[in-house]
Amino acid sequence: MRKRPEDLRSHRWFGVETMRSANHRSRLLQLGFGPQEFRGRPVIGVINTWSDLMHCHGHFRERAQDVKRGVWAAGGFPVEIPAMALPEVFQKPSTMLYRNFLAMETEEIARSLPLDGLVLMGGCDKTGPALIMGAISMGLPAIYVPAGPMLSGNWRGRKLGSGSDVWKYYSELRAGTIAQSDWNEMEAGLSRSAGTCMTAGTASTMALAAEALGLTLPGAGSIPAVDSAHPRMAAAAGSRIVEMVWEDLTITRLLDQRSLDNAVAATMAFGGSTNAIPHLVAIARRAGIAMDLERFDAISARVPLIANLRPNGDRYLMEDFFYAGGSRGFLATLAPHLALDAITVNGTLGAQLEGAEVFDRDVIRALDNPLHPNGGVVVLRGSLAPDGAVIKQSAASPEKLFHTGPAVVFEDYNDLDARLDDPALEVTPDSVLVLKNAGPVGGPGFPEWGMLPIPKKLLALGVRDMVRVSDARMSGTSYGTCVLHVAPEAALGGPLALVRDGDMIRLDVEGRRLDLLVEAAELEARRAGFTPRKPVQARGWTGLYQAHVRQADTGCDMDFLERGAEPVEEPEIH
Repeated sequence: MRKRPEDLRSHRWFGVETMRSANHRSRLLQLGFGPQEFRGRPVIGVINTWSDLMHCHGHFRERAQDVKRGVWAAGGFPVEIPAMALPEVFQKPSTMLYRNFLAMETEEIARSLPLDGLVLMGGCDKTGPALIMGAISMGLPAIYVPAGPMLSGNWRGRKLGSGSDVWKYYSELRAGTIAQSDWNEMEAGLSRSAGTCMTAGTASTMALAAEALGLTLPGAGSIPAVDSAHPRMAAAAGSRIVEMVWEDLTITRLLDQRSLDNAVAATMAFGGSTNAIPHLVAIARRAGIAMDLERFDAISARVPLIANLRPNGDRYLMEDFFYAGGSRGFLATLAPHLALDAITVNGTLGAQLEGAEVFDRDVIRALDNPLHPNGGVVVLRGSLAPDGAVIKQSAASPEKLFHTGPAVVFEDYNDLDARLDDPALEVTPDSVLVLKNAGPVGGPGFPEWGMLPIPKKLLALGVRDMVRVSDARMSGTSYGTCVLHVAPEAALGGPLALVRDGDMIRLDVEGRRLDLLVEAAELEARRAGFTPRKPVQARGWTGLYQAHVRQADTGCDMDFLERGAEPVEEPEIH
């Protein structure tokens, strides 16, 4: 049933004849708005994660105006509200430390202010998941506007991809095959416009996942940030959220098991970031939907990888993906593996994909000609990861997917930084590099340290990949045979905490196993001597985070922010 003006949530603030409502109306009049502009109209909160240090969202000041233009055109009343930006690279120790902070901020903004619907402006890796998590917990109609990828990088006529080519050429710099002047020259060609990483990193992964979840307009998940289609999409999203408010099409009505499975399938077929797993688990748990690691692995096993993008492929970037047919062409190709009857902000997913085409089948492969026969990510379990770990098999060295080797252990990143390039380090190409204390609690904040650098003396011998194991994450732009998200983490006394130099570790990707080949009695003896580290700090957000964050396999949300048994009541107005 279509809402009436008196059914709007904002009516409680502006529409009744009380002293409080008069005061609310007076303050909008103070801002220069007339009653006809806001009374009886849906009030739309435009949640903008722009800041001077948010490079990915450098265009969001202008894009917020495009959203507001669309809201006005559809008869709504837009109010732009700033929220915490989470800029990858700049924010330390990890933006993941603050994902739940932004989710909580989004929820509280929406609950405490007179808003009827939300436009969520995000894109840089953790902002999208955070905004969506907060919107789910609040339950209002919401639509997501992804920032979009930046233009392709370029250096001396070569395409450069965010992150992927940083790791590649930094290894060459450390190996002495390129000069410091070459490296410095390349820096200027890496990031050529506003927008998110243009490889198949976390930002583009989560933008495609959000579209598959049904939370964006058709095609929104792949439009480059500076393409003229992007402001048009933003304005259309502003118009659509007004209608969603009248339709009472809340975010909780959109999400169900079908939409979550669609998002996982899209992630796997995209060869997307391993970071999508804790994000999608957290989103599902906020919505009360079952989503465990086994479900990811089962979907990955049946879905082929069809996006030929770095770091899985070696040639194409997101700009190429957009021109090849973009997210609509990609999802239409994947349609046999999707629930097309799932509801989206704009009808069913099937309706969103009608008429979609692919114009370059080397970029977006056909299902019968995939880049890889299975999805990009595999879930592992075993004596070293009883609660699970993940590996991006599509970006790993095939010959290392079954490997047994002796551990070279680093107790934390400072230890790694101090000893990795020591000529006396006892390491061979067959060694397994192990990093501890880099998980949600141990980092703190689950930093992207999982693509451990190759020791310099091995780089000089031509080694460019090794098996690496940690309780950390890694950037979606990274590559290599890196086992990540080992749970329970070392800081909590998981088996990873007990690994010592020389212990044999076996990785068996086909068998979905990660095992520490040490006798049980020896491990028990080591466990008896384990002493947890003191938390980094007891005060502030970090102290709260370390006390309440969940583990990687359950989404790294705060235990008190997951879906509760009872909905939170609307605020009283007195």
